[in-house]
Parts: sequence; C-alpha cells; structure tokens
Amino acid sequence: QVQLQESGPGLVKPLQTLSLTCTVSGGSITTNYYYWNWIRQPPGKGLEWMGAIAYSGSTYYSPSLKSRTSISRDTSKNQFTLQLSSVTPEDTAVYYCAADFAPTSGIRTTYGAYDYWGQGTQVTVSS
Repeated sequence: QVQLQESGPGLVKPLQTLSLTCTVSGGSITTNYYYWNWIRQPPGKGLEWMGAIAYSGSTYYSPSLKSRTSISRDTSKNQFTLQLSSVTPEDTAVYYCAADFAPTSGIRTTYGAYDYWGQGTQVTVSS
C-alpha cells in the first residue's frame, strides 16, 4: 500500500516561494508508470491539478501555473517537491500530493482516477 505525506510551512508571506515535500512510503517513485501529482483546493472552490513528475523524471505543469511552478524529486529519499513562486493570498489552499498508476494513458490530470492521496496540508499566504 502506497502512502503519501505532505510537509512544509503552513504560512507563507506574499511574493515568497511556497515549498512542499511529499514523502512516499510503500513504493518507489521510480516505479514504472507511476505519476506523482500535486493538487490544491482553495477555500470554497474545487480541486485544481497543478502538475506532476513521472517515474521517469519528466515533469508536467498546468498551463495556468506553469510560469510559477517547479516540481522535482529526490530518489534517494523517495520524495518529490513542489515549489510555487511569487505567491499571493489566492494561493491559499489545502495542498495534496497523489499517485496515479497509468500504464497505458500516460499523464492524467483527471484526479478522480488517482490511486493514492496524502491527507493534505493547509497553506495560508498572508503577511
């Protein structure tokens, strides 16, 4: 059973860079056909797919966030990381990491199909 756990600061100041880490246990982030995703949910709004890093190390980003988003990984720690730059209060949300096993389709942004989710972490952007 794959388990994911988000970690990072709960409060970030405007214009700073938000950095979150997802630690994976019960499976390797380099296992073929797994895609490791970041999704967020602002208060009162729906889920928003932000981006992903594949088992191969390839990265994918939402077009609306691409200019501010970077996703990387540390295979030695079995972790992947989200960085979101120049944050504003509109980036306040619960941030989730999730795993998708997709051997035939490749990257999927339809998070309803994802296999495993972290519990989520609240990030507030405020001075």
